[in-house]
Amino acid sequence: MKVIIGSDHAATDVKPALISYLESEGYEVTDVGTYTADSCDYPVYADRLCKRIQSGEFERGILICGTGIGISIAANKHKGIFAALCTDEFTAEMCRLHNGANIVCMGARVTTLDTMKKICNIFLTSEPLAEPRHERRRDELKALDNGTFDEADFK
Repeated sequence: MKVIIGSDHAATDVKPALISYLESEGYEVTDVGTYTADSCDYPVYADRLCKRIQSGEFERGILICGTGIGISIAANKHKGIFAALCTDEFTAEMCRLHNGANIVCMGARVTTLDTMKKICNIFLTSEPLAEPRHERRRDELKALDNGTFDEADFK
């Protein structure tokens, strides 16, 4: 599987190790930056990554900033992007199984490398559940994203 990763300056210490781990697991990883510890703006890297998922070049992505909060907010401003901030294995599993997230976001200042590896492993190997209640909710999320949500359509 091809995976795309991006981060701001907060993750420049952890991102190379995470990329190395993912490649050792057989993933083809593309890094859209940043590459230095110089202060930079996380929306830039969220945008770079999201555009490549929107284009269909990549199916799933990984974004990292200091807490994961800012970069997840920036990612979710893009149509068709469902980014989830994950802090542990359970949230990584649920964001895929229940929500069908296509980007996992993490915080380099609050999540260890070991935990990031576990989060990525679960995120990249899990598929959304094919249960009617979860499919309905994912359809509702897509309708919200498209601006076509009407509560009456989902009763």
